[in-house]
Amino acid sequence: MRIVVLHGKDSFLRVERTRQLVESLRTAHGSIDRFEFDGATATLATVLDELQTYGLMSTHKLVVLDAAEAFMASEDRRRAMERYAEHPMAEATLLMRATGQWRPGNFDKLVEKIGAVIKCEPPSAADAATWCQRRAEKAHGASISAEVAGLLVEQIGSDLARLDTELEKLATAAGGAPGAEITRALVVEFTGLSREEQAWEIQSALLEGSPRRAIEKLDELLTVSRAPEVMIAWSVTDLLRKLHDAARLREQGENDGEIARALRLWGPQQAMVLRTARALGSARAAALLDTALNTEVRMRSGFSGDDRRTIEGVLVEVSEAMR
Repeated sequence: MRIVVLHGKDSFLRVERTRQLVESLRTAHGSIDRFEFDGATATLATVLDELQTYGLMSTHKLVVLDAAEAFMASEDRRRAMERYAEHPMAEATLLMRATGQWRPGNFDKLVEKIGAVIKCEPPSAADAATWCQRRAEKAHGASISAEVAGLLVEQIGSDLARLDTELEKLATAAGGAPGAEITRALVVEFTGLSREEQAWEIQSALLEGSPRRAIEKLDELLTVSRAPEVMIAWSVTDLLRKLHDAARLREQGENDGEIARALRLWGPQQAMVLRTARALGSARAAALLDTALNTEVRMRSGFSGDDRRTIEGVLVEVSEAMR
């Protein structure tokens, strides 16, 4: 393994793959020297010099390059790293870790001949639930049924780092003894709002028509509830779809009761959505829905840049329109 590339948003998988690589290098070479660089600021010469210089204290060195997507954004650097991948040092391993958009190309093909390119993305809900069962037993000495594991994933999503944190907390709450059972009641008590409830939280804030309130709620969801940015973007799109459909049905002569039944609106949501749809009209709602859809597509494809800033911009535009 002369070069290993880890790219994707799942921090747990990046950490786990890094640990596995370090262990395998120590098994093969004994002690290793480790050097870390920030790809956003490190120069090409610094990284290559470290890779091509023999270690003084050990027989092998590990060079870790974080923010590798920023480092490889320059075509000159990419070409230089391709040349290095063709003739890598046998006494060094380069670990490149990317959290942003990784652009595959000829470099990846060269790496696969001498190392590995590994995608670290959150698994599907079903795979995450299965992982929770294995992880609870192996790492936390607790048991969790398939049904309860599925509920946990439904509550907080498929990010493995978050799931591992929650499993540790739930195992402790279950008593901490070997084989302690993580029950449905514990998951409901300790994991807070479900993703559906989190969705309504941001929708309710938007319907108030206050950009400040919407940004405050966004900050709360991201820092306290740890809601994924993509889920919040979906929530905004979902609200605008309801508003557009409600406005269109009203313009076609449907009454409020028929609209509520058609869109499955209930509780306080019903009155707020119908009132806002009436004020917006279908044309304005359609334009806002188009903006939200385009934003969600950019985020899911990795082209939005800073996801939080992107969501903030949409929230301000939508809440201003709802005043």
